[in-house]
Amino acid sequence: MLLGQYDGKADEKGRIAFPKKLRTAIGNKIIVTFGYENSLIVVSEENWKSLLEGTKGKPFIQKDARETQRFLLGGASFVELDSKGRFVLPAYLREFAKVTGEIVFLGLFRYVEIWDKKRWLEYMETLQKSIDTIAKRLTEREEGYKG
Repeated sequence: MLLGQYDGKADEKGRIAFPKKLRTAIGNKIIVTFGYENSLIVVSEENWKSLLEGTKGKPFIQKDARETQRFLLGGASFVELDSKGRFVLPAYLREFAKVTGEIVFLGLFRYVEIWDKKRWLEYMETLQKSIDTIAKRLTEREEGYKG
């Protein structure tokens, strides 16, 4: 299971060292792609199909399914970590996530997010203020769901 928060750095060429605790769980062959809120999503090569959750079984003619697949899979890059867990984050992914130096890795059960640290701290401040409301909305949706 992937969990926790880890600080890291990206140098001017986009070289990043993946945290050892996360690397142990996710492996050395990963896929990095666009994420939501301008983060990046990292999944193991074996679990890449989890990126398709919500679109599986949807017809190709359904625009929302195509656009989600285009976003997640079209932006994906296969990466193999070296013996020290390092890799180069492609420029288009660095630009998308606005990665400039310090970064944060978030282990989120089945995947990892990578955030520019400044952006993560700003987002976290907003999230802390609204988490009670978010939890309430989730509970209301669950109660309305009958299976």
